[in-house]
Amino acid sequence: MSQPVTPPLTEKPTLPPLSLYVHIPWCVKKCPYCDFNSHAAPQALPEEDYLKKLEQDLLADLALIEKRPLQSIFFGGGTPSLFSGSGIAAILNAAERHLGFADTIEITLEANPGTTEQQKFADFRAAGINRLSMGIQSFNDNHLKKLGRIHSSKDAMQAIKQAQRVGFDNLNLDFMHGLPEQSCAEALQDLETAIAFEPQHISWYQLTIEPNTEFYKHPPSLPNEDARWDIFTRGQALLAEAGFQQYEVSAYAQTGKASRHNLNYWRFGDYLGIGAGAHGKLSHWHAGKLAITRTRKTRLPRDYLNPENQCRISTPVNTDELPSEFLMNVLRLNEGFRIADFESVTGLPANHIQTGLEQAKQRGLLTEDSNQQLIPTEQGRLFLDDLIALFI
Repeated sequence: MSQPVTPPLTEKPTLPPLSLYVHIPWCVKKCPYCDFNSHAAPQALPEEDYLKKLEQDLLADLALIEKRPLQSIFFGGGTPSLFSGSGIAAILNAAERHLGFADTIEITLEANPGTTEQQKFADFRAAGINRLSMGIQSFNDNHLKKLGRIHSSKDAMQAIKQAQRVGFDNLNLDFMHGLPEQSCAEALQDLETAIAFEPQHISWYQLTIEPNTEFYKHPPSLPNEDARWDIFTRGQALLAEAGFQQYEVSAYAQTGKASRHNLNYWRFGDYLGIGAGAHGKLSHWHAGKLAITRTRKTRLPRDYLNPENQCRISTPVNTDELPSEFLMNVLRLNEGFRIADFESVTGLPANHIQTGLEQAKQRGLLTEDSNQQLIPTEQGRLFLDDLIALFI
């Protein structure tokens, strides 16, 4: 149920931080669990044409950013590490030229073992990548095979060592749990092996079966609910013991190493999205009021590259949609939020969410600390969908 529409705040808030997401849509092959916008790579990647289109795409969005420098950049996919170091450098140079970089900008690139070697990691580092996110998923060769991954456990370990050898000291390792026929011991072994490499960040999330995937058409045999819960609770304890602090539903970081790019998403910051199928969210001033526009780019690479096609669709976010959009993001964070955060990034007064906040507190899903920080309780984190539903 929508909250009543009221006038926006009279005081003009500062626009939120700005990030850039760059989508590279190709993979060596499509994994059976993946519902992302990824496509099997052609024999020869159209890297040069795609880079030109990315810059055109970036320029088309500039009118909405109001001269804010980029705080973070994230190359996602697909498999961005299929591109050359010089190609990654080209789009970074264009982004810096057109937008400017904050002094402490975080620049992340997703890389998959089997698509890189030490020289390529060195090239990415030289291009300006200062954070690497590696899609390991498991160190168990049997599970990797069931997941359709192209790398082996040995490949994964070698890739991690190569990345660290060339100087990557801000490294995320990506893992899934609740895999087909996975035991708790096997899931914990993945984490123990990952922790031994001393990464700064671990993403650890449960495999879910999504529509429009091969696993949806032919469901694998997954651990039962009790087994998945055992994996989750014991894995969390293992990560905490190793010094990894959970700051989001599936994100664990050493002190000071939370992903700044993802934090900007979850705090309802702004982001440009360029590349095939990329999404963006941009705050700007319109007729003296704060307005938020979502952008969406053409999904299929061939259509995105077609110069005759309009690749960009812009949609304004209605006032009554803003509270739920804000809370769907920020309530993923263990830190929660303050009322002032809501007012600043939505331009709306607190009465738009007051009823939902009172209900959430009464149901034990949300609590308020001495600094007026509204924080999901353990129950609220476990039943996040129920918590968010109070504001829809």
